[in-house]
Amino acid sequence: MKHPEDSGIAHGGPADPGSTTPALPPADSFAGLGLPVEVLRALDGHGVREPFPIQAATLPDALRGRDVLGRGRTGSGKTLAFGLPLLTRTAGRRAEPKQPLALILVPTRELAQQVTEALAPYAEALRLRMATVVGGLSIGRQTAALRQGAEVVVATPGRLHDLVERNACRLGRVRITVLDEADRMCDLGFLPQVADVLDQVRSDGQRMLFSATLDRDVDQLVRRHLRDPVVHSVDPSAGTVTTMEHHVLVVHGPDRYAVVTEIAARDGRVLLFLDTKHAVDRLTRHLRASGVHAGALHSGKSQPQRTRTLAEFRNGRLTVLVATDVAARGLHVDDLDLVVNVDPPTDPKDYVHRAGRTARAGEPGSVVTLVTAGGRRETGRMLAEAGVEATVTKVRSGEAELSRITGARAPSGTPLDGGPSVPRPKNTHAPFRGLGTSKDTSRGAGGTSRKAGEARKLAEARRAARIRRNG
Repeated sequence: MKHPEDSGIAHGGPADPGSTTPALPPADSFAGLGLPVEVLRALDGHGVREPFPIQAATLPDALRGRDVLGRGRTGSGKTLAFGLPLLTRTAGRRAEPKQPLALILVPTRELAQQVTEALAPYAEALRLRMATVVGGLSIGRQTAALRQGAEVVVATPGRLHDLVERNACRLGRVRITVLDEADRMCDLGFLPQVADVLDQVRSDGQRMLFSATLDRDVDQLVRRHLRDPVVHSVDPSAGTVTTMEHHVLVVHGPDRYAVVTEIAARDGRVLLFLDTKHAVDRLTRHLRASGVHAGALHSGKSQPQRTRTLAEFRNGRLTVLVATDVAARGLHVDDLDLVVNVDPPTDPKDYVHRAGRTARAGEPGSVVTLVTAGGRRETGRMLAEAGVEATVTKVRSGEAELSRITGARAPSGTPLDGGPSVPRPKNTHAPFRGLGTSKDTSRGAGGTSRKAGEARKLAEARRAARIRRNG
């Protein structure tokens, strides 16, 4: 299979060198696509008047029923690029109880709810019923929604698998299937469930797969389940987004908490990424005790807690979201112009997905990665693999250079939850990852120690197993 390089915005072409079916030319407007008048009216009502490049490129082929392979990072209107064709081609049909007609698979609960919210106005305009099927929420309510009949189901693989096993959902009438963030689903160990779903839906149906990378597992899905797909690039990689700035800030170990706190106290939203749930909770408590309106997001929180925290971050009640990779996967928040890797990712794919939370749809944004001197070389290798050139700057808390890059400023120091201020932790000279918890091991000039690496791999395996169980 031949794939175009991920080097431009929304270009298309045959995915198979033997294909004789070319991609259709991009659309100039939504009106010229033949979308139902109800959809056009809803688009206009939501201020969506000109298609983004990925929508202009993908919609003509998807509306015609072609299988689509979308490549690139998340964002830039991808949900409407697959959602509008799915809804339009399903309109006018009625689902029988437990037998949906269209399916959208995503890796996380938050992304499932986000996709549902984005498509709900257009589904309502076409009188289509939607059901969201994810772990962490009442399986009884989800079973009832499927029993009443839902034309479109948005699901995570784990919970959908459970419902199919219980005979609460049958996939034999699904005519259109979308896999969103297929690479992440494979990374989380969902490949068997995803492949099983694709074996159960109609063999003559339409499939649309979107992925940031086409590694071995994703390519396996493409080769086995997509027929003569047309390939479109969702948008450039993080390293080529002209509105995105990349910075590596080298911090002195004892000064790291103060640096993070001052960045968090900036004027404007900021998303902070850490590796572990414990580190997320610890930093969030410290920030709130310092007067920063911060909230924690990770898989250890209940679904109502996660939903409430995201809503408060979107409406401005929280200005800082402290999160793990899994919880923030696919997250979209308007006017988010700063992402901070408090713990530097080791996988370039994780960097790309974290960076994709900002500089969306042509808006400006910055990605800042904090490192100590000992971790600088390892982070440099990761950025090179991600195709990112970053500006490297040594900073200390309270310095003008830190403020210039991130907008950092001193926090108010007034605790938000009525308790005493949390004292800064003692200098343990521990690695930056996890903000120096007592369980961390030292990092030398050669990079992370073998024990630390093995511990992270074990933690990642356990986290993936939990997610598969919970959907």
